[in-house]
Amino acid sequence: MPVELDNVSYAYGRNKPRIIDRLSYTAPHGFTVLLGPNGAGKSTLLKLAAGVHQPAAGAVRLGRLASTSREYRNRVAWMPQSITAMTGLTAREQVAYTGWLKGMNRADAWTAAAAALERVEMKDRAEVKTKQLSGGQLRRVGVASALVHDARVLLLDEPTAGMDPTQRRVFRDLVLNLATDEVQVLMSTHDVADLAEEADHVTVLTEGAINFTGATRDFLAHAPADTPEGRRAEAAYTIVSAHSALSG
Repeated sequence: MPVELDNVSYAYGRNKPRIIDRLSYTAPHGFTVLLGPNGAGKSTLLKLAAGVHQPAAGAVRLGRLASTSREYRNRVAWMPQSITAMTGLTAREQVAYTGWLKGMNRADAWTAAAAALERVEMKDRAEVKTKQLSGGQLRRVGVASALVHDARVLLLDEPTAGMDPTQRRVFRDLVLNLATDEVQVLMSTHDVADLAEEADHVTVLTEGAINFTGATRDFLAHAPADTPEGRRAEAAYTIVSAHSALSG
């Protein structure tokens, strides 16, 4: 059951220009990378999909569930760009606290926190204070917090920003393992090489409009035939972006 944005518009203020204007988008099943430059509207799209923002026009839904409903927010989890380490809390306590905020009772949240940390390969750091974790580890705590209440849609906003290549690789493997028939992942990034070749789908967003959405193989097919293997995503993005600019 995918998240669907139906003819959605949004602006940050009544007299401000619309960041997103009459956009319709159905997030595919599996793992989708949302590509686009900074300022393209990726964070806004994810916040609308998470129910953090409500559209000025149009509707956001998951099946029959409206984004304004509590059940929707229980099934759709959002991880923002910045993860704050809560002073004095261990990794498990921070994840459990998120579960409690989502409506779980304390006992269930505590048990689920351990399972969520194990899913993101942080079981051995569960009792470490979050202030003592590395940036990459704290982002994994953020993913665990998003998963603790058994969400079916996981929205990740620039989760690899600031990571070195090794940390990116670890996070890449983590996301690929999370994206299953039961969990749908939509991850935004401005780094065109960031997981694009290993994702199931790619969506390209520029100035609040979708330039391309489809299977990764179809996205990569835009790259010239003589493009080196490791540069196909970058070349495809350049072609798609250039085509959008000419169309506009």
